[in-house]
Amino acid sequence: MTHEAGLRIGIFIGVFLTLVLLEVFFPRRKAELSRAQRWPGAFSLLVIGAVLGRLVVPAGLAGLALWAEGQSIGLFNLVDLPAWLVGLASLLLLDLGVWAQHVVMHKVPLLWRMHRVHHADPHIDAATALRFHPAEIVVSLGWKTLIVVAFGVPAWAAFAFEIILNACAQFNHANWNIPRAVDRWLRLVLVTPDMHRVHHSTIRREANTNFGFCLSVWDRLFRQYKAQPELGHERMTIGQTGWREASDQAPLSLLRQPLER
Repeated sequence: MTHEAGLRIGIFIGVFLTLVLLEVFFPRRKAELSRAQRWPGAFSLLVIGAVLGRLVVPAGLAGLALWAEGQSIGLFNLVDLPAWLVGLASLLLLDLGVWAQHVVMHKVPLLWRMHRVHHADPHIDAATALRFHPAEIVVSLGWKTLIVVAFGVPAWAAFAFEIILNACAQFNHANWNIPRAVDRWLRLVLVTPDMHRVHHSTIRREANTNFGFCLSVWDRLFRQYKAQPELGHERMTIGQTGWREASDQAPLSLLRQPLER
């Protein structure tokens, strides 16, 4: 794990720049606000969240996994199973865990106030995947820590999942006009931009569907799946009914938004 940070940053930048280029040349929707109005707030939250995450869990999830392995803590550290099976089960458990956390963030009022910062973006693109309040970052990190330690997730699987989750989140928030036929087949496995865009609708019954970030199976399995928005992707309204002005997207406005009604 010597080059963990460099690898994560390199993959993040590569995925982000690729998606931005696809958004520029093949956009799905026209944005209400410009990138200059929306992106500074998103990147500010990314930096604050990253620093806070390192302060809370300095070793990261992979470091915690190594510690749990050394202490023989966690289910997979107590049973003799093939490495590939443990890795696959770990990735699935983490993805299901993130899906469940996302559902809870929508159901519990205090947690929704934190998560609402993400949903208050009046347009979604790859940068929306970075727009999470630091308080939610801490909650999410605590939940993933519990899963990693309780199940004895291997360090390589914990590390791989964080990279996969970040890349998938950027992908399914991207304002990329993927051909419908490709989207129809792709969403059988992965959460696509068109699938996740429904979740960012201002219509509450739509926003409370399609909670997945990576695999689409959980929404289908637990009957939370909605194929398309009622008004169509071009006519639907994204975000919240409030916090739609450029000033609402500023870093300080995003940080204090959970305190507002």
